[in-house]
Amino acid sequence: MAPVRTFLLLCIATIVASPALAEPAPVAGSEAARRCFAAAELAQPSRRGVRACDAALRDESLSAEARAATLVNRGILHMQARSIRTAIADYDAAIVLNPLAAEAYVNKGLAMLHAGREAEAVTQLTLGIDLGPARPEIAFYARAVAQEERGRLREAYTDYGRARALAPAWDEPVRQLARFRIVRRKTMSA
Repeated sequence: MAPVRTFLLLCIATIVASPALAEPAPVAGSEAARRCFAAAELAQPSRRGVRACDAALRDESLSAEARAATLVNRGILHMQARSIRTAIADYDAAIVLNPLAAEAYVNKGLAMLHAGREAEAVTQLTLGIDLGPARPEIAFYARAVAQEERGRLREAYTDYGRARALAPAWDEPVRQLARFRIVRRKTMSA
């Protein structure tokens, strides 16, 4: 059996305009599944890409893991097309099929962030991080954005730092960290 690929898309527009990042993880299945994967990888939402995903999902020989990966890929296409509710439904379906699919939780967290549901985004991103996504720096970065939107600056700073440590060549976490100023509070002695 061929490996299964899923993608993690970084499309955070709430604080910073960031380039889209895809996270390849091992893919499988039919030609339709590969076309679905390619459409998600290229960050090109299109009816043809979604149709490829739909065709792959109709393939009864597709394993639960491959089906979950295809749902994540289709969710990415929906999210890129700004159909956030539909993307979340695909991520939820992927999680039902494969509760250990870290990228499904991370992408759902990103969708929640786009929907302005920062607290839920933090929860989903944390679940994804705990499951060990292939590119954890993206999840930490997204969680930092959600935490900052919630006014939790210490947590945001910590997560931007984790993203930077995991991907030192990625400039975006460095830029975000540069916006912070550490202030030491004086404590009163008794």
